[in-house]
Amino acid sequence: MIYKPHAYQQYAIDFIVEHPVSAILLDMGMGKTSLTLMAINRLMYEEFEVNKVLIIAPLRVAKNTWTAEIEKWDQLKGLRYSLAVGTPEQRRKALRKDSDIYIINRENVTWLVEESGVSFDFDMVVIDELSSFKSWQSQRFRSLMKVRPKIRRIVGLTGTPSSNGLMDLFAEFKVLDMGKRLGRFISRYRLEYFKPDKMNGPVVYSYVPLPDAEERIYDNISDITISMKATDYLEMPELVSTEYPVYLDQEEREMYESMKKDLILSCGENEVTAANAGALSGKLSQMANGAVYSDNGEVTRIHDRKLDALEDIIESMCGKPLMVAYWFKHDYQRIIERLDKLGVEYMKLDSEESIRRWNEGKLPVALVHPASAGHGLNLQDGGSTMVWFGITWSLELYQQTIARLYRQGQSSKTVVIQHIVCKDTIDERILKALEKKDHSQAALIEAVKATVEEVKG
Repeated sequence: MIYKPHAYQQYAIDFIVEHPVSAILLDMGMGKTSLTLMAINRLMYEEFEVNKVLIIAPLRVAKNTWTAEIEKWDQLKGLRYSLAVGTPEQRRKALRKDSDIYIINRENVTWLVEESGVSFDFDMVVIDELSSFKSWQSQRFRSLMKVRPKIRRIVGLTGTPSSNGLMDLFAEFKVLDMGKRLGRFISRYRLEYFKPDKMNGPVVYSYVPLPDAEERIYDNISDITISMKATDYLEMPELVSTEYPVYLDQEEREMYESMKKDLILSCGENEVTAANAGALSGKLSQMANGAVYSDNGEVTRIHDRKLDALEDIIESMCGKPLMVAYWFKHDYQRIIERLDKLGVEYMKLDSEESIRRWNEGKLPVALVHPASAGHGLNLQDGGSTMVWFGITWSLELYQQTIARLYRQGQSSKTVVIQHIVCKDTIDERILKALEKKDHSQAALIEAVKATVEEVKG
């Protein structure tokens, strides 16, 4: 197939070629992978700027998306690639092959740099999902920074650069420019752009941006950053987000409130305790979904409100494909028990077979966990309706999961995202938190967005 780039894709290709350091912030479904490969091909065989490229990506994206895109386009037939995943010996063998592009999953960055024994002589690195390097304390960040001076060209790709606020940008851009724009030290970055928020004596638990922080940060990174929203450049379907409310009865409400108030809940012989606020949040989310892990690891069932709602939604689909996002393992177990009881065919989207069946429209219900299906998978051919059985706090995983359906190539004119929300529980707080974070995300996207005139020009 011949690659014919949209105007915005050609703009991004040119930007990567012309900028040794670049951050490409494109909405999900806008073809980040293909346009980056076209830029690599040009740099390698037309500009003669690079000889050896390393691509760092989430595991499933490394295995499926990058390899498929290289093989898909006629212009890339000359590119040789080697997939370095699997056992250490398989990875070493792949890295020693004579190739143009080497693809590795992000979990093995530290292994590559510090344990593989393979020389780090890549002159170009592509980080697919730059947000994977948002923690300056993570081992993968520290490992990559050790070899960063050896890298002549680097590209960061993501649709969610600040999924948890402006603080994330420090590490993400330091790995790109070694601290040139936002500083080399997190302490200096905090002092320059933030002020303490929640404190206990001298201990600072959180920070909030200074009034002019966003504008100054965006201005500092704008020379190496382009950002585009899908709705500006593509004929995207309408995205409809709805809530399907469920309600606890008095007894279930008392159990929920007891956990929230006392951090402990007794259910017969099983006792459930939450050691701190973070653990309590997890326990309350589980209870809102209908079950909770006790201290001995057993599952204590609280209610079936969400399962009943899911059954109603499946019935209303009249056989049309439905994607169901879940979070906890006991959610998955209870969902498949209900589906088995109803005689509804389903598969978990964790294999090539299940993904193929979904995209062929042959799977009435597909179960997905955001952490495994959140990045890179093209699932828009199989359906246009998603239900969140349990909602995640992570804006990045939330947006990326939705983007499996709401993306370029979706044939339906409307994509429906339903949230089964247990009213007057932590579910409502999570949705509000996601909305609040999205405002910050939208501000960053807007601030560095390439204009339509620039693209057309």
